Amino acid sequence: MDESVRRAMGKWPNVPAVYGWLSLGLDGHWHLRGEPIAHAGLVDFINRNYERDERGCWFFQNGPQRGYVMLAYTPWVLHVDDDGTLCTHTGPSVARVDAACVDEEGHLLLATEFGLGLVHAASVAAVSEWLIDESDHRTDADSFAAALNRLDAGEPGGLYLRYGGASVALERISRREAPERFGFVPEPQPPEP
Repeated sequence: MDESVRRAMGKWPNVPAVYGWLSLGLDGHWHLRGEPIAHAGLVDFINRNYERDERGCWFFQNGPQRGYVMLAYTPWVLHVDDDGTLCTHTGPSVARVDAACVDEEGHLLLATEFGLGLVHAASVAAVSEWLIDESDHRTDADSFAAALNRLDAGEPGGLYLRYGGASVALERISRREAPERFGFVPEPQPPEP
């Protein structure tokens, strides 16, 4: 968080939070009242001051005021940069992946040290290169489809995602269960009085 933001919070500690203005799209872009934010300086400021509260609600700390973020899906959108590193939509590199899931719509979700992230559509092919089978061989499209069928049947899928020196089993998840399982609130509301 920016030091200027911390100072403003100390100077005006009781500024009411706002809800429903800022959102994070599936593409990792910020939107203000439904319109994409194009100003690079503002995007960088939001990225640096994006945090999570104790309820699992994500917000942008704008000086002394919190602007709670409506999430199109997950609190993070992940992409693979040019050197093959997994990164968040706010910029930092991912060091570890703790869980890898595929939902009923085919979205690939990764739980990282930052929280749950949706793999951006443009990076799914790069991330799929990190999928291996039980024999430590890279998987192909047929193996991937067969593994998903086994998972849907309630059996172990036999596929793993290897990243950062560790491997995690690929799991099925429903979009509906992701927020509770990974501890985030997609549409924050003011707390009950």
